[in-house]
Amino acid sequence: MSAPSSAPELLSTRLADVGGIPVHRAVPQRALRKVGAWCFLDHLGPSVQHGDRSLQVGPHPHIGLQTFTWMIEGEVLHRDSLGSEQVIRPGQINLMTAGRGIAHSEESLGSPRMHAAQLWIALPGDERDMPPRFQHYPDVPRCTQDGLEICVLAGEALGAVSPVQVHSPLVALDLSLRADAPGPVTTELALRADFEYAVLALTGAVVVDGMAAAPDELLFLPAGRSTLALQCTPATRLLLVGGAPMHEDVLVWWNFVGRTQEEIAQALADWQAGPEGASRFGHVASPLAPLQAPALEGRLRAG
Repeated sequence: MSAPSSAPELLSTRLADVGGIPVHRAVPQRALRKVGAWCFLDHLGPSVQHGDRSLQVGPHPHIGLQTFTWMIEGEVLHRDSLGSEQVIRPGQINLMTAGRGIAHSEESLGSPRMHAAQLWIALPGDERDMPPRFQHYPDVPRCTQDGLEICVLAGEALGAVSPVQVHSPLVALDLSLRADAPGPVTTELALRADFEYAVLALTGAVVVDGMAAAPDELLFLPAGRSTLALQCTPATRLLLVGGAPMHEDVLVWWNFVGRTQEEIAQALADWQAGPEGASRFGHVASPLAPLQAPALEGRLRAG
């Protein structure tokens, strides 16, 4: 068993707004641009929706990535320019592969509460111009360890393999301890020493290798570990994501993941072209107004 190469690094998240829902953005940030191929991580909620305080995200474009939505509470309707129309419910995953270009919208369906995580996976260089596609996964593998309920969202862990189709070596787990658990539990997870990892506390409190994280605090663990010690209090929920370090620098701007400023600028121009650019991003049959892109100013930072 290898010893940890260093202590976990505790990072804060920043508060943002997505379609009327407050979110905590954990990745990217100045100190952490990506974890393996995971280049974006938003934690939505848990929040109460009412009136104009509900998720309503009009049609918008993506390139060079996979959007990965894990629903914990609430229901959201996904529509995209491939003609997909899919409701995602708790315990389900929506995976949209943008490739060379796709557009989609997201709408809450009136559930009183919303709790979800949305992640982006940067497609590797030889896959980033692939044809777009959409996949819905109503079930993921579930198991228990030392009282923790564990969902294998992506990759392989604890002898289970997620059906979610990705294009890089990575893993994602949802770990939770029921509110009526008799007390804190401690467990040890096996890790891949060639992966780097991050743990995001969603609710409750977790201690990772002796370092505590409160809700919406992120712990980053560099490659080199073969095990991870966790201690969770009742009503704790956390995400663990990891992957082989991605040595390609990527640019993340607005809804695009690219490699060069020129690539991002071309995608922006194609979206702003409206109907004339529909051959790239297509049309979304949504009642919501399309999103307007911000101005692309200055040089983007790769990471």
